[in-house]
Formats: sequence, C-alpha cells, structure tokens
Amino acid sequence: MVLLHHHHHLLLLLLSITATTTSLKCPPCGTTPVPYPLSTNPTCGDPLYTILCNPSNSSLLFPALNTSITYPITSVHPEIQRLVIRPSPLLPDLCISSDLPDQGLQLNSSLPFNVTSSNTIFFLNCTQTLLLSPLNCSAISPCHAYASSKCAARGSICCSFVAGGSSTLYSVRASVSGCSAYTSFVDLDVGSSVSGWAAKEGVELMWASPREPRCKAQSDCEDGKNATCRADVAGGGERRCFCNAGLQWNPINGTCAPVVTGCQDPGGCNHSSNRAPLIAGLASGMGAAMLVIVVGALAYRKQRRARQVREALLRAREEILNANNSGSVFTKNFTGREIKKATDGFSRDNLLGTGGFGEVLNEVRILSQVNHRNLVRLLGCCVELEQPLMVYEFISNGTLFEHLHGKRGSAPLSWRRRLAIAHQTAEGLAYLHFSAKAIDFTRGTDDVNLVVYVQRMVDKEKMMEVVDPGLREGVSQVVLDTMKALGFLAMGCLEERRQNRPSMKDVTEEIEYIMSIEAAVVEQYSSL
Repeated sequence: MVLLHHHHHLLLLLLSITATTTSLKCPPCGTTPVPYPLSTNPTCGDPLYTILCNPSNSSLLFPALNTSITYPITSVHPEIQRLVIRPSPLLPDLCISSDLPDQGLQLNSSLPFNVTSSNTIFFLNCTQTLLLSPLNCSAISPCHAYASSKCAARGSICCSFVAGGSSTLYSVRASVSGCSAYTSFVDLDVGSSVSGWAAKEGVELMWASPREPRCKAQSDCEDGKNATCRADVAGGGERRCFCNAGLQWNPINGTCAPVVTGCQDPGGCNHSSNRAPLIAGLASGMGAAMLVIVVGALAYRKQRRARQVREALLRAREEILNANNSGSVFTKNFTGREIKKATDGFSRDNLLGTGGFGEVLNEVRILSQVNHRNLVRLLGCCVELEQPLMVYEFISNGTLFEHLHGKRGSAPLSWRRRLAIAHQTAEGLAYLHFSAKAIDFTRGTDDVNLVVYVQRMVDKEKMMEVVDPGLREGVSQVVLDTMKALGFLAMGCLEERRQNRPSMKDVTEEIEYIMSIEAAVVEQYSSL
C-alpha cells in the first residue's frame, strides 16, 4: 500500500479499511509462507498457480506435467514472480535422472510457468547424436567439471547450454536416445570454483502476472465494496472480480489497492484566496499575448535549426563517404533523384522484401571492401535522403523464395540443391564474420512468423512436418536424419543468447559434414 502525506493520514486510514483483498492468500504450509498467487488448495490463491504442500515438514512441491512427479521448491521470490525447484536426483550409482521415464522435467505449457534464462543446464550421459546438436558438447564444456564426480567412470558425452530459448521454455528433456541425465544451476558463474556450484543447483521458473479472480456471483468477490463481479470482455465471457473506481488490481498481493490521485503537496493543497480570480484574469490576458509572440519565434527558430541540421548531416555523411573512397576502394554516391527514378518513386510494386535496420554508413565502410562469389556486390549509397540508403547490384534471376516454390516456371529445388544453397549462404556469412569488422544483420519482419512457427513445431517434436513434403517422400531414413540435423542447426542459430549460437565457421563445417553423409547415401544407392 502506498503511504500518503501526513495531512492525508485520515483518508489513508479510511481507504485501508475498505481495500481488503479480493482473492485470499493461502495460509502457510507448516511454517513456510505461501505468497499470492500460489495456491495450495481450491479456496485460496489462483488455481492456475497450483502447487502442493507437505505440512509435516513445511515443504512446498511443484507438480510437473505428469502429476505423479513433484519437485521440491527451494525458494520463492514473489516480488519478481519466480521460484526455484530442485532438479530430479540421479539414481544411486547411475548417471541417470530419476525422472528419465517421464522424459525429464516437463511443464504444462497451458499454465503460467516457464523456465527462465537464468538456468545453466548440464546434460549428462549423452549419446553421440548430441554431437550434431547446437549444444556445447566440446571438451572445454563446463559440464565436464561436474560430470567428473558423477559420470567420470563411464566416459560419456556431456553438453551444456543456457536455458530460456523457445525449445526449453517448458521442458528440460531427458531421453535414452539423447541424454539420460541432467542438472541445472541458477545464475552460475562457470569460472567460479566447482566446490561452490552445489549452492547454485536448481531450476528457476517464472510465472506470469495473474488476472483478477474469477467469480460466478458478487458474493465470490470477498468485499463487494472493493470489486464487482462482471463479464470479462476479453476473456470469452467468463466473469471476474474487477476493482471498483478508485482502486486498481495489484497482481503481486492479490488485492484491490487504492489509486493515488490529485494533490500530493506536503505543504497542503488549499492555497486559494479572494484575489485568485483577479490574478487568473490578468495572467490569462498577458499569457495570450505572449503566446502568439513565443509560438512565432519558436516556429522560425525550429525551421531554421532543422535546415541547419539537415545541411550539417549531409556534409558529415559526405565526409564519411569520401573517407571510404580513399585507396583502391571507391563507393559511388547516388543522388536522391537517381534513386527515386530507379525505384519508380519507391513503388511497392518493386519491393522485393524488407530487412533489418543498421548504421548504413558504418556498413558501407565494411561492405565496400567485400568481394565474395556468394554475396551481392555493394554499388554505392545515397546520403541525400532523410534515411541513408545502400545500393546493391540487381540479381535478375529472381529471389530464393520464388525458386523454393517453383514460381519461375521451374521445378522446386531438390534437397541436394537446397543443401548447396545453405552451404553457400553459410560461406558468405562466414566471410563477413571472419574476413570482414562482423555486422549484426537482424531478421526482417516478414520472416518472424515463419521462425515462430518452426520453433513451435520443434517444441512439439514435429520438426519434419515443416519440411517440404516433396523432399520427404521416398527417401531413406538417413536422408531424413540429415534434414533433421540441418533443422536443429538452424534452430541453434536462432538462440537469443550469443554464446549459445554456433559461429558461422561451425555452421559451415557442420553443413559440410551433413553434405558428406548425403553424398555417401547417393553413392551407395548408385552402386546398387
């Protein structure tokens, strides 16, 4: 509750009497408090945030997707809406997680909990198939320091990664065909002493802010003075206890708290006198006259300053461009009139697609030196327009989208041809990253939905359903595995954290390895 100033204490007292909770906070589990919205029984908290209570030892338990499995809750932080659970222990004398039969930690994606990016996950006792994944399974992976005391005698593969990506929002997966064991550490500093890692062991989960409580009748809203049971226009017709005027929903405490409005001057707000109307009239008259003068002056100064800024910006851009033209590399400066003519006044009929936003002049400095067979050549730029533009050579053979979908009169690209294109793309990006000062190319808005769709299908273990059906028909399982391997490699490139993404050099080498497998299969069938 927000405290008002001293002369409003009486009002605060009156508000505190009426602003009671609209949703009950659950009683402690033994001696352990249960903060809102966590619910240990149907009569308190929010049922979407259900956890279990063991009053005999005052412990809270988190139920997984398979309700027969629970994970001890080691800490709860309601102010940041997070809790930490203890990972499933390893079976005695075995490098196997006890929840392996249920494929590891599995959350219900329809509930408001998800795995956070504060978790560093170690996969243990892994098969060689994990070497094709984007995870860090190298000899320098920090998981080896932990595995040496758990699985050292088995000489098995271990991998590490930072959770929180789309494929790990609701699960930390364990499987016999992948990795038979796992553990997790919250806010782990891998450079710290291994002896201190045990204190960090856990899986941190985050919960979404709860909505107002559901209700069927006004009596469900605790005190009718604070909330009213009415239909939720955004919730499919269900009814909720919405706070009354002057109160607002506090999802942390589950209360209708007072809205602080109006004067909050510690010295008091009643400063009026009998001279107030006279002063107001004089001020209004003088203010109107001054307003005309000030507005006119400001408009003139603003227009003049805007012109000066435009001229200074154009000079600065031209100086940078001239600096780039020193030496053997020359970048042409196109005029705004040339660009408008070439694009027919920036007609959308000539739009091939949209890309990311970057510092154009900085990219000109780098890309003017680029010379690679798999990259379009930069012809120059235009610095006269409000938004600087880069001008690339025109590729008359159509876009990749048109070739993938057979929109240029030819058959859709074969799997081998698509692999070659992916490899050539990786080579071009590897050149930019290692032979040219690396550029952060962000994805265009037209690609966002496709990425989200593929990530969702991967989460559902339906990756192959996004592959072109024409490529899947009549091919061997090995070729299907190469498609799946390239898909997982692409998903690794979409990881939000930079340290979890493979370098373009790694991507190039991985695609070369996939190509060698596909070529071996073709050769084997040819010999038959």
